[in-house]
Amino acid sequence: MRVFRESFTAISKFILFSLDFIKESDISKFIETLYSAYKDGKKVLIIGAGRSGLVGKAFAMRLMHLGFSVYVLGETIVPALNPGDIVIAISGSGRTKLVVTAAEVSKSIGARVIAVTSFRNSPLAQISDLVIEVPGRTKISSEDDYNVRQLIGIYEPLAPLGTLFEVTTMVTLDAIISELMTRLGKTEEDLRQRHANIEI
Repeated sequence: MRVFRESFTAISKFILFSLDFIKESDISKFIETLYSAYKDGKKVLIIGAGRSGLVGKAFAMRLMHLGFSVYVLGETIVPALNPGDIVIAISGSGRTKLVVTAAEVSKSIGARVIAVTSFRNSPLAQISDLVIEVPGRTKISSEDDYNVRQLIGIYEPLAPLGTLFEVTTMVTLDAIISELMTRLGKTEEDLRQRHANIEI
């Protein structure tokens, strides 16, 4: 159980470290964009692949609980995008082909693209209207990622592949939900009213 405890501690430390790295001004713009989308009745489309896609689905679920018109790319019920709709594209590397291609198409339609990635100079970030830079080791880690991990004592076996990005992104997006709840005047009971009531 030594490795379990070391991993748990290392991942927790990294999340706290990330709070000082994530630009609050970018988070504020992200929240304002979502708030406006809610007020204007715009759709929100979440794009992600693999574990990043699962994090995106969790975020979409909470947005739905808040009353957003939100969809996840790949589901059969995704409607047409319109100019002014919001696309949130999640990719640690910012190079995931499915995500980058979908973001490019979204831009061509006139949607506003928000990238959540670890690389501000990645292809995804370069085509996006807003970049939320979330630190974390990705599957194609750079030297900078390695140095950051060494500084705070995180080594590969404790957080393999994209774990740090995915977990930190999950916490970041959940914290954004909390801020949106406050701005929209929503309570936990309001969210519960929209929670699925047909479960097996």
